[in-house]
Amino acid sequence: MGMVLVTFSAAMSRMNYFEWMFHPVASPGFEAEDQSKLDAKEMVLAVKFGPDARAYPIRQIAYHHIVNDVVGGVPIAATY
Repeated sequence: MGMVLVTFSAAMSRMNYFEWMFHPVASPGFEAEDQSKLDAKEMVLAVKFGPDARAYPIRQIAYHHIVNDVVGGVPIAATY
């Protein structure tokens, strides 16, 4: 039993288990504001660079924790 515990501990010390929890959204999809199906009370994380703006629903980010995107030609990682 001791060898199993040592082997498991050694294997876990070499893994990045945070990668299991956080899965970024690699290529998010977007809709125009007038076509969006979001509720008026839906909380969003908003990002604006120049004329380009994005709104990421918090309920989606709560699952993925991070969104990789390009806004106004600038690569960003949106999280909270």
